Amino acid sequence: MISIRFDNVSKSYPRYLHVRRGLKASLLDLSRTVQELKQKRFLALHDVSFEIAEGETVGFMGPNGSGKSTALALMAGVLVAETGYVKVHGHVCPLLELGAGFHYDLTGRENIVLNGILLGLTRREVMARLHDILEFSELEEFLDQPVRTYSSGMVARLGFSIAVHLDPDILLIDEILAVGDLHFQAKCREKINWFKGRNTTIVLVSHSTSDIRELCDRVLWLDHGKLIGQGAPNEVIPQYEKSQRVRSV
Repeated sequence: MISIRFDNVSKSYPRYLHVRRGLKASLLDLSRTVQELKQKRFLALHDVSFEIAEGETVGFMGPNGSGKSTALALMAGVLVAETGYVKVHGHVCPLLELGAGFHYDLTGRENIVLNGILLGLTRREVMARLHDILEFSELEEFLDQPVRTYSSGMVARLGFSIAVHLDPDILLIDEILAVGDLHFQAKCREKINWFKGRNTTIVLVSHSTSDIRELCDRVLWLDHGKLIGQGAPNEVIPQYEKSQRVRSV
């Protein structure tokens, strides 16, 4: 069964430029100004197609701005494709950005409930998982403090702990393994391997080739919004690393 399918997907964003003709002239010729802004767009993904099978762990690699995070946001339903089709089958738990979905004036406990409900559980279901979430995060003593008092590593711990205890069919992870101490990073990798054993579909964005090699069955390589290559990590990673060395010369 296919968990995720992209068929000729494209997504762009407007480029916000300074108005060079002056505010008065731009307002007097507003239709031209709007047209100019519409024409200045950044193409984050261009005609991208791929499939991810149920139970597969796939890593996305590419330089900054290559479209990796946009692809994950489309899978999560945070963004909508401009052209093409995105099809996702299963309950998705996304970890797309450090602290995304958190309300920083609420406590850790309140954010656990809020995020659980946003990801499709009832309050009762979230509370039934509260002990396990706290035990994994190791943040019990900070549970009733506002999240704005947390360090970035603590926010990462809480976000990862919530996502992996909500029984996802599909787990989306964007660079979250790079945050936190070595002890917690090891716990995250162990938990990901546990999900792999349960046939959970996992999509991982990372600049770490060691993480991709260790965790992923397959790699998709994006550059300037295009799918450059895909295959086993030991095939794609050397090609990617060579391209980056050439680029840096």
